[in-house]
Formats: sequence, structure tokens, C-alpha cells
Amino acid sequence: MENAKLSKKEKKNLLRILIALVLFAAVFIADKIVYLGGVFESPAAWVFPFCLYLAVYLIIGYDVLWRAIRNIAHGQVLDENFLMCLATLGAFALAIYRGVTMPDNIEGFDEACAVLLFYQVGEFFQEYATGKSRKSISALMDIRPDYANVKRGNGTERVDPEDVKVGEVIVVNPGERVPLDGVVVKGTSALDTKALTGESLPRDIACGDEIVSGSVNLTSQLEVQVTKEFYDSTVSKILELVENASEQKSKAENFITKFAKYYTPIVVGVAVLLAVVPGIITADWSTWIYRALSFWSSPSPSPSLRGSARRRATVSS
Repeated sequence: MENAKLSKKEKKNLLRILIALVLFAAVFIADKIVYLGGVFESPAAWVFPFCLYLAVYLIIGYDVLWRAIRNIAHGQVLDENFLMCLATLGAFALAIYRGVTMPDNIEGFDEACAVLLFYQVGEFFQEYATGKSRKSISALMDIRPDYANVKRGNGTERVDPEDVKVGEVIVVNPGERVPLDGVVVKGTSALDTKALTGESLPRDIACGDEIVSGSVNLTSQLEVQVTKEFYDSTVSKILELVENASEQKSKAENFITKFAKYYTPIVVGVAVLLAVVPGIITADWSTWIYRALSFWSSPSPSPSLRGSARRRATVSS
């Protein structure tokens, strides 16, 4: 249940989304019932609904605006933050234009807020999934043993598990993690193996049974004859898989990474052409700019791709 708990940042983002959702619903319903554009006379009929929707927009999207400005300052323009800001702010501008030219047909503010709200909801679930993965990986990294008690001469010597050779006998006291794979040569005990297998019940073990590294000795002292060196042990292989996961990308993932490099600029170019060419031909600029903005807001980089990149960064860190 620990992994299911929200972090402080996730709670803050969830609260912000809920507040924005409630305010958006209240403004949207009020606009449909009483028509907020009728509060002021033309040509300022758009001002009141604009102020209300802008407040909702800033609550839900101030961080997107800030990231877009910051990335532009660093030379990174064509990312999802820039596209979301351009599409939603463009929708606001188009709604203002319509409000000035057609006071009885003020619309578009709600769509800009709704697009950003849905985007933030998707971001929240992605961050939540990434956080759970991070916690799971952190818990998995705890299975690495810190030392091994090796029987040498008339006593035991605490050494690094990597310095233990095959055939040597190690002593595992109650509460200690088994550092190396081997066979029990003395003692009986119960092992906690849930970090490796997920089993919640302890596993009973006796003389002659095989024992794997990463499990925890619970009840009695055990003497174990090592059968594998540390680099070849179960815990070492698990940790190696985790640590190298960021470098092992599937063919599909490699294709998506290369495709995304050209995808966003192409979409931006197509959206510009969609607004300009038909606008010149038909002289109906508002309709075609609106369609271009709608097209623009949909192709922001895939959340799954961004989530994959974040998970790779999480694992490698």
C-alpha cells in the first residue's frame, strides 16, 4: 500500500486539477445557462467570460506556460509545452476576435481551458505511474547485500560479497540478508523471499537446501556453502538487469525516438499551411485558423514516449 500513496507534489497537482475542474464546470454551466457574454455590451461582451476562463486557465496551466518560456529561452522551442501554449492561447485570441466581430457568438474560451485541463490530467497519471516505478526500483535496489560473514580459520571475517570465493562457507545471522547463492550446510530457518519472488509467506529451509542471495534470514543462524561468485549470483543478475534497462531499447522505441525528431516540425508546418493557404483562397481566416489550432493542439509528443524517457532517466539514476 505504500507505493499507492501520493507524494506531496502529486497531492498538490491533484488538488490543483480538482480546483480547476470545479471552477471550469461552474463557469461553463453558468455560461450555457445565463450567457456570460451578455454582462457587458458590444464590443466588450467578450471581456467578462474571458476573465473567468483566463483565471481557470492560469490555475491549471501556469506551469505549462512557465516551462514553455523557459525552454524557448534555452533554445528548445518545438516541444509539447510550446504546442499546448500556442494552441490554447491561439484559441483565446481567436475567441476574442470572434467576440469583437460577432458579439452574439462568443465561444472558444471553454475549449482552450478544456484542452489544457485534459492535458494536465494525463500528465498527472503519467507522473503517478512514474513515481510508482521509481519507488519499486528503489525497493528493489535494497536487496543488494552490504557484506558477507565468511568462516576463515577459527572465526568469521566480515568481507565484501565480491571477495568471497566458490566453496567457502558463510554465516548468515537472523535478520541479515543472504549475500550469495549457495547450499545450507548447517542450521534450519525461515527465509523472507518476497523481494525476489513476491511471496508474502516465509519459506522454511534446512540443511541441504539451496538458498538464493537477496532473501532475508528470519529466525536462526545458517551456514551456507557458496556455489556462485557474487557477479554470477541471483541478486547481482537482478541488479544488472535493472541498471542496464535504460540502455536496452526495443526496435519500436528506437523508431519512435527517431520519428519524433521530425514529427513535430512537420506538424507545425502543416498547421501553418492549413491556416494560410485556405485562408488566402477563401478569405475566411477565422475558420481556417481555428481548424489549424485544433490540428495543432492534438499532435503534441506522445505521453507514452515522454514517460518512457522519464522512466529510463529514473532507472539510470
